[in-house]
Amino acid sequence: METREHAAGSGARAIVDVDRSDPEYRSWLKEAVRKVQADANRSADTHLLRFPLPEAWGIDLYLKDESTHPTGSLKHRLARSLFLYGLCNGWIRPGKPVIEASSGSTAVSEAYFAKLIGVPFIAVMPRTTSPEKCRLIEFHGGQCHFVDDSRTMYEQSAALAAETGGHYMDQFTYAERATDWRGNNNIAESIYQQLRLERYPEPAWIVATAGTGGTSATIARYVHYLQHDTRICVPDPENSCFFDGWTHHDPHATSDRGSRIEGIGRPRMEPSFVPGAIDRMMKVPDAASVAAVRALERAIGRKAGGSTGTGLWSAFKLIAEMVERGEQGSVVTLLCDPGDRYLDKYYSDSWLEEQGLDIAPYAAAIDAFLATGTWPC
Repeated sequence: METREHAAGSGARAIVDVDRSDPEYRSWLKEAVRKVQADANRSADTHLLRFPLPEAWGIDLYLKDESTHPTGSLKHRLARSLFLYGLCNGWIRPGKPVIEASSGSTAVSEAYFAKLIGVPFIAVMPRTTSPEKCRLIEFHGGQCHFVDDSRTMYEQSAALAAETGGHYMDQFTYAERATDWRGNNNIAESIYQQLRLERYPEPAWIVATAGTGGTSATIARYVHYLQHDTRICVPDPENSCFFDGWTHHDPHATSDRGSRIEGIGRPRMEPSFVPGAIDRMMKVPDAASVAAVRALERAIGRKAGGSTGTGLWSAFKLIAEMVERGEQGSVVTLLCDPGDRYLDKYYSDSWLEEQGLDIAPYAAAIDAFLATGTWPC
């Protein structure tokens, strides 16, 4: 056995390695990797749903429904990639905990994979995280470690890893590099395969909201690698610095408040967010995100989380611009997770009142857009 320094997003820490030549460890590692890969074989593909738009527009809108993953969200893909990355790097070891800084959905998915391979899991998360997400983390065998200031999650996660001898997964550093963006049934490849028989198989836009930035980086890199003409739009909620950092080319941009739209928006420019790969960003009011998920339920009978609304609002705006220019084509956005995790938030009028959010003007704008194809100035 040897001691080495493992560099993580919050700084290096000493880790005592297992003996990699030990047959017992090699057997455990092979079985852990097999289990994670088997999960991908069962569940990597998800549905592509159509949102109804007037036929006369000649535009099709799709939602990649990531809520059908075993852990109910887009983060299932990320967690699977991070576990394979950590296992193959020798960072995840038998009996040692995996620790993650997460506002919820990533932690739910990582708790699932930790249980799958038989290691403990601890989620370091804001105290304001929805109770349903906390319940799901614990359902999958994880523990919740709460912080009052979301900006301290990184440091506390690294400290817990150092105290326990565990591995700080650090999704905000490794999300963009753990996934094979060239293909291997990643989300981008899946979207294009599912559009093959549609009337516009190469979308004009793909909309991907950003928490870590890993999904937008994967999709954008795949598009460039395959030489598609598709453009990538990343919407950003209130209380997030990504839009300002991208607009002003400022890698040190920050926000002094946490995002109300769980799963997306960050107080700092994360290492896994790749601004140069994407084509456009939009700043989306939180009230607009909520209005959009409620419009989604009326249109297709499905509740979704707030991040889905952020993307859908931006997709509507892009489509209105296409209608105005007389363009035809397809647009794809993501259904990131189910709305039943947020019944006490985005589907609660009392929560909206407490937050000072008035969704009525945005709901009216959506109704007008769906009726006329025009976007309010």
